[in-house]
Amino acid sequence: MKRDIRLVILSALVMPLIAGLSASVPGTQQSAIVYKTEVRTVEIHAMVKDSHGRYIEGLQPGQFEIRDNGELQQISGFEPMSTAFDCAILLDGTGSMEAAMPALKRAVLELIDAFRDQDRFAVYAFNTTLRMMQYYSRDKAAAKRAVLRLMPWGGTALYDSLSEVAADLAELKGKKAIIVFTDGQDNSSYLNSMAAAIRAKTLGIPIYTVAQGRALGSQQLVRTLKEIARATGGEAYEVRKTSQVGRVFSEISEDIRHAYLLTYAAPPADDGSWRTIQVTLKGMKSVRIRAREGYSPR
Repeated sequence: MKRDIRLVILSALVMPLIAGLSASVPGTQQSAIVYKTEVRTVEIHAMVKDSHGRYIEGLQPGQFEIRDNGELQQISGFEPMSTAFDCAILLDGTGSMEAAMPALKRAVLELIDAFRDQDRFAVYAFNTTLRMMQYYSRDKAAAKRAVLRLMPWGGTALYDSLSEVAADLAELKGKKAIIVFTDGQDNSSYLNSMAAAIRAKTLGIPIYTVAQGRALGSQQLVRTLKEIARATGGEAYEVRKTSQVGRVFSEISEDIRHAYLLTYAAPPADDGSWRTIQVTLKGMKSVRIRAREGYSPR
């Protein structure tokens, strides 16, 4: 009953115009339902690299420009790279993970070690249900024990689990990110790929997706994970060998640590139509800025 109630609440929070996303998530059909939410402040996590792929450090808020549906906005809040962040680590704990579990655990333990002393992290695992193994904390030893307790069994409710984790993390202030690892196609969620992508785009939390094994055999799943990562300002990875997991997690950790957080007050909106976000740097064109693509007014 508790899970059903959470899913009802979660489904009610899936807000943006589905028509605005259906073109970008292949294999889905448009719905006539239009959802609205209420946004007062828009958060943007921005990762900035130069033309050689190197992170640009030391940027100040006055160097950024944000346009909401093409209109320049005033930046109301700014956090540099040095500030702490909260990271949710969402791990596939399904039965299909039995062979890959030892390598995954080793990689996650290294990921936890890479976090800075000021950063907080939580460990979640999913199969047919979502389990919180360790709540947001700076206690690396406790997080490692949680990872080591993970045992593979059951089916895969990836979309439900990712949406619930995003909803939990959205309640926290400041910089944040989600790392999700899966090796199988979703076969147990109430939400479909479209609803999961919409939820992720609405909240705008950077999501880093890592797909391995049988997950790579589903073209729609791979496309959805790429769309979720791209739209939220994260990155999507495909792991062909278990030995690659550690390197991928190291790249993700490095990327999260180089995030700037920008906020601005959402301008008045007459409806819940999708609004685009564009982030640029003044006088700097040969840069690559990765950030969320937009939001739906609440």
